[in-house]
Amino acid sequence: MLLRFLLRRLLYVVPMVLVTTLVVFSLILLIPGNPALALLGENATEEKIAQLNHQLGLDQPIYVQYADWLVRALHGDLGRSLFTGEIVSSAIGTRVGVTLQLVVFAMLIAILVGMFFAIISVIRPNSWLDYIARLIAMLGTAVPNFWLAMLLVFLFSVKMKWLPATGFVSITENPGKFLENAVMPAISLGAFGAAQITRQLRSSLLEVLDADYIRTAYAKGLGLWGVIWKHGLRNSFVPVVTTIGLLFGSLLGATVVVETLFAIPGMGQLAVSSILQRDFPMLQGVVLVMVILVLAINFITDVIYAIVDPRIEY
Repeated sequence: MLLRFLLRRLLYVVPMVLVTTLVVFSLILLIPGNPALALLGENATEEKIAQLNHQLGLDQPIYVQYADWLVRALHGDLGRSLFTGEIVSSAIGTRVGVTLQLVVFAMLIAILVGMFFAIISVIRPNSWLDYIARLIAMLGTAVPNFWLAMLLVFLFSVKMKWLPATGFVSITENPGKFLENAVMPAISLGAFGAAQITRQLRSSLLEVLDADYIRTAYAKGLGLWGVIWKHGLRNSFVPVVTTIGLLFGSLLGATVVVETLFAIPGMGQLAVSSILQRDFPMLQGVVLVMVILVLAINFITDVIYAIVDPRIEY
């Protein structure tokens, strides 16, 4: 049954990728500005602009351009940058690892912090610990990540000079430098996720800990921490898995702002520069990779459901 469900979900991925990329491809082409004009300069003649548009295929209908791009993409050819001439797949390949490292680090912070505050809140409901945990969760939801990023830079880079304000070092090159450079961007990204996980897990834990089998566990002599770890978290983590899966896509989108603020050479920064330069092939490649990453995470989330709770019926 589980295998049939997973195969069906894999089949859903194909039309989802096609529809999503078609919509995004069409919207990208509607961005104000002409790549040919950006390449040739404002003094270019209409004849030269029309000639370059023809060479780039930008004078074709959108469905023709999309079909041509899709066929080449299926063969691994995402084209070349209109401005640098760099192969799009190579440019994305050098940057996708940077973005994934940052997003995974941010997700780890969000999960650990969210679980910590949710458990503390549940242990003493309606106490000052509970109020502090809920206040932090509310602030994490309300504070924009770009404002939090600027605040962290001001405090830890400008005032205290503890951490570098910009730059990035891969964890495979130097784990210590990676933590030093990535901790502020990861906190900026993960604060919203930590707030969401805190609220979701707290609500779910309170509901689970009020069940009859929890009272039976107490009656058998199991302590509070034993009940939480053995019964509470396992049975309340299914909705949290959904939250984590959705957060991954949100964090990928948020890297556009955070990577730009911290000058991190990831896909978010690449997307921003592509938009500003009207570099359509590069932007289309970035969007395609991000869509595939989000769909892959959604598929993995479905698999985790069965691991967390085998009773789920598909």
